[in-house]
Amino acid sequence: MAAERVKRLASERAVVIFGASNCYMCHAVQTLFTQLGVSWTVHELDKDPRGKDVERALAGMVGRGPPVPTVFIGGALVGPTDRVMSLHLSGQLVPLLRQAGALWL
Repeated sequence: MAAERVKRLASERAVVIFGASNCYMCHAVQTLFTQLGVSWTVHELDKDPRGKDVERALAGMVGRGPPVPTVFIGGALVGPTDRVMSLHLSGQLVPLLRQAGALWL
């Protein structure tokens, strides 16, 4: 049930971040996307009554815990911070964002 909810929420916008309000790595990922000119949405699991269920589903998807932040681009799982930053540093993040319709330039 929670995995289905994650998939539904992840497909609602071009860039979806599952995070927590007090997570500094979540803030770092959000800042990166903002600086790139990406419009993103965040689901803060610590403020969601069903957040623990979603967190368990995400941990299963990324293969580790804690699973925040977990980023989806174009409805597809990208992964946690290290995967996002690796894509950015290798020059693969911007093309992925363009392909998902998150960037126009």
